[in-house]
Amino acid sequence: MTHRKLYQSATRHKEGSPKHEIKFCPRCLIKFECKVGSIALCQCSGFSLSTEEKDFISSQFDDCLCRECINLTISEYNTIKIYKSITWSF
Repeated sequence: MTHRKLYQSATRHKEGSPKHEIKFCPRCLIKFECKVGSIALCQCSGFSLSTEEKDFISSQFDDCLCRECINLTISEYNTIKIYKSITWSF
């Protein structure tokens, strides 16, 4: 998910600063902590996703994924991309 989406979905303290939020991954339902208040420490930071990979994840899910599911979804996208590039001629 994009950092913007993470930021928009985060809850806030009374003072208006973002805080960490407990979320459930929509893919595997594992509980994880979204650290939008410290985005550099968030489990989703560190990924270098292409625009196409981000678009694919966003088209499949409406909320943040856990780190494992981000990896799996990227692998699925790349597998689909390879299959689509193969020319089947018999």
